[in-house]
Amino acid sequence: MATKPEDKALGSDADWDAALGVLTRTLKNRGVHFEYDHGGGAFYGPKLDFKLIDAIGRKWQGPTVQLDFNLPERFDLEYVGEDNEKHRPVMLHRVLVGSMERFVGGLIEHYAGAFPLWLAPEHIRVLPISNHLRGPAEKLQKELMESGVRATVRERETLGYRIRDAEMSKIPYMAVIGKEEEKNGTVALRKRGLANKQEVMTNREVVERLKEEIERRSLP
Repeated sequence: MATKPEDKALGSDADWDAALGVLTRTLKNRGVHFEYDHGGGAFYGPKLDFKLIDAIGRKWQGPTVQLDFNLPERFDLEYVGEDNEKHRPVMLHRVLVGSMERFVGGLIEHYAGAFPLWLAPEHIRVLPISNHLRGPAEKLQKELMESGVRATVRERETLGYRIRDAEMSKIPYMAVIGKEEEKNGTVALRKRGLANKQEVMTNREVVERLKEEIERRSLP
């Protein structure tokens, strides 16, 4: 909770006290723990300042909410209420993420590149064990992309190299297609972090699973 700065603040002490009281009661009523940043408010009103903590404990500027009684007064803003009388509005200043670059940088550091599925730039990488299986791999890729799943196919290099590369790139899922999978119309699905475990699934099952997980937007 950032309070009135010592100098260059607009408005009366009464307006500042009223604004600070509204924000304080709101936080307490919702059971939110907060600390005071004395003198850290904007020149026009107090603000709620949310700090984001990154993977190594540093604090970054996050969302802010500011309650402003002063600028509506300076701009002579009015509205007609239910009583047909003119009233002075209160202005809310709200910033959800601040600098987009800073916010995304914080996400990258927080997850160390291992994004949850819905946030990952690449959801799944399809790996045919040889070039002649590129057809089934591209078919799965097409079905995934038509359902809004970000999928790529990679068939160069050895299978072991491609699996290691996907693991190093922290791709959430890999779908391996071999001769047995081609014959049965299935794929071997591998999840990031579970290198020794894979599930044999049909294309439709893979698509539905990833769609459901993406829509759920769960966090690890």
